[in-house]
Amino acid sequence: MRPFLALTLNGFREARRNRVTVVVGAFALGLLVASTLLTNLSVSTFDRVLTDVGIGVMSIVLVLLAVFLSSGMLAREIERKTLFLIVSKPITRATFLTARFAGNMLTLGVLLLAMGVLFFGQIALYGTVVTEAQFVAIGMLFFELLVLSSIGFAMSSFSSQMVSATVTIGAYFAGHLGGDIYEMSRKAESPLFQWVGKAIYYALPNLSRLNYRVQATYELPTPLTDLVPSMLYAVAYAAVMIAIAVALFARRDFK
Repeated sequence: MRPFLALTLNGFREARRNRVTVVVGAFALGLLVASTLLTNLSVSTFDRVLTDVGIGVMSIVLVLLAVFLSSGMLAREIERKTLFLIVSKPITRATFLTARFAGNMLTLGVLLLAMGVLFFGQIALYGTVVTEAQFVAIGMLFFELLVLSSIGFAMSSFSSQMVSATVTIGAYFAGHLGGDIYEMSRKAESPLFQWVGKAIYYALPNLSRLNYRVQATYELPTPLTDLVPSMLYAVAYAAVMIAIAVALFARRDFK
């Protein structure tokens, strides 16, 4: 447990010192502040625009950061030769990989919390109403980042950073279009296309069930009976991806 915690905190410190993380954080700050200017263009829907733009900015920025951190983690370790030093110690590759993943998720969680504080600070500044749906949308965004990061880690365990980033971004868009893929396969005349379409639908991450931005925008309540299965789904999907990453990483030859 001690090596795992040490590697996790070390990964968090490295990500925090990374210039890209600082730049993305500053970019998020600027966009969140700029969202207040956009709301002035729509006085009648001030609350909705502020919520939609604010949470939307969080989602875009953190998704890009999750793709960068997860897809490039092993490539950076190999480039700096630190991976060879770590795997030579009495630390399993599974411990190293899961600790790095935990460090990345800790980084994303801290940034999400900071952006959330800034977002609610804007709401308080303009005197608008803080709703439960806003907390739900921001909280469920973390589980979406969990799934995307696990896909990036699984890909980076055997492929290059560019390929990992491309596949992870593709999984993000496909995950939000899963319902359309299922409907297209269901309406196909060929049984083969129906089977292939449904197989792709179930293999891809269903990110639409983790997106509650619409509910936050229109202040729609979400019962706990809907949230818990979505959380469990995200955790289970991420666990499978990390298990795949560990299995592939254990077989990888770094000579």
